[in-house]
Amino acid sequence: MNNGSKKVKDTPRKYDLEERLLEFAIRIIGTVEKLPDNKVCNHLGGQLLRSGTSPALNYGEAQSAESKRDFIHKFKVILKELRETIICLTILQRKSLLLDDPLLTENRELIAIFMKSISTAKINENNKSRL
Repeated sequence: MNNGSKKVKDTPRKYDLEERLLEFAIRIIGTVEKLPDNKVCNHLGGQLLRSGTSPALNYGEAQSAESKRDFIHKFKVILKELRETIICLTILQRKSLLLDDPLLTENRELIAIFMKSISTAKINENNKSRL
């Protein structure tokens, strides 16, 4: 019997944060590999490689946080690395070494997600401590 409604399939979450961070890290690696081999690109590429892959690694660490405070701290580290990454990408773009790349958009979206997550976690921590 079909009543016009669609059956919802078991599908992975559309915005799995860990998957987004892994994909972001892979895209950062690809971007660094495409940079020219010169002093500026080697310096910025190394920095971008560290800061751009760090969020995925730190996210894994945050999943094993020992407390809510530790979780918030690890998310702040991720946010710090994402901010460093966007500055590095922006320098490369302004130097015409990186075109207007969707990587910048993804970086901005990830920053917004982690800012909101930190804010929510702090509110939840404060509410819990009042009980």
